[in-house]
Amino acid sequence: MMDFNAIALQSGSSGNCIYVETLGKRLLFDAGLSCIEAERRLASFGKNMKGIDALIISHDHSDHIRHAGVLQRKYGLPLYVTRDTLDAALARHRLGLLGEVRYFSAGEPVRFGDVEIRTIPTPHDGVDGVVFVVDSGSKRLGIMTDLGHVFDGLASEIACLDAVFIESNYDPEMLAKGPYPAFLKRRIQGPRGHISNREAAELLLSGKKLKWACLSHLSQHNNYPDLAIKTHRAILPDSLTLHLAHRTHPTDILTV
Repeated sequence: MMDFNAIALQSGSSGNCIYVETLGKRLLFDAGLSCIEAERRLASFGKNMKGIDALIISHDHSDHIRHAGVLQRKYGLPLYVTRDTLDAALARHRLGLLGEVRYFSAGEPVRFGDVEIRTIPTPHDGVDGVVFVVDSGSKRLGIMTDLGHVFDGLASEIACLDAVFIESNYDPEMLAKGPYPAFLKRRIQGPRGHISNREAAELLLSGKKLKWACLSHLSQHNNYPDLAIKTHRAILPDSLTLHLAHRTHPTDILTV
């Protein structure tokens, strides 16, 4: 029996949402996908939004939180978020009236029965942002996008994982030659931005236990799926299965 079923319903600057099922718990990470689309995509796998136990938010950027209010109101989902993240989101986005909010502090675990979610603070330029390690007791799944830079301890976290959704945002040459203004290029490459294909691949070298990695949050203008895969394949062993999370449609069900 697999410990995890996971689906990236969408990944990228147009919206992020990942479904994880383990030990009878059904969790939704981030709410950058519309309620209608999230419902439709889950239903295509025989999954029901009404069965989800919690909606868990990584940070305050629109592509991760803008549909949280609608999702919560329609399905009665408890919303898990840090207080600073929610305050920043309410100041920037029209989330509407919220019901049940359960705050956690960045760096503290959140438990759902036998499932523990470790929250790891990141230097990304969101307010009080985190990434996640979902621990079933026997296996660990990482959800690691919007990292900022390769910060201390990140490789050690990946070394303990059995599978991971990992940011592989941009190709440096494409970014340098691309249409973005200089300030945005500096932001992406800077310590509070994103990590490149090569940086992600070098991080994954630490993951000796990894069964698969799903390359996520690829830039629309500064990356190509084939280029991301090619860069990772040049660095990583063939034994590591690579998947891609898409900007417009879901992955298959990924199991661990």
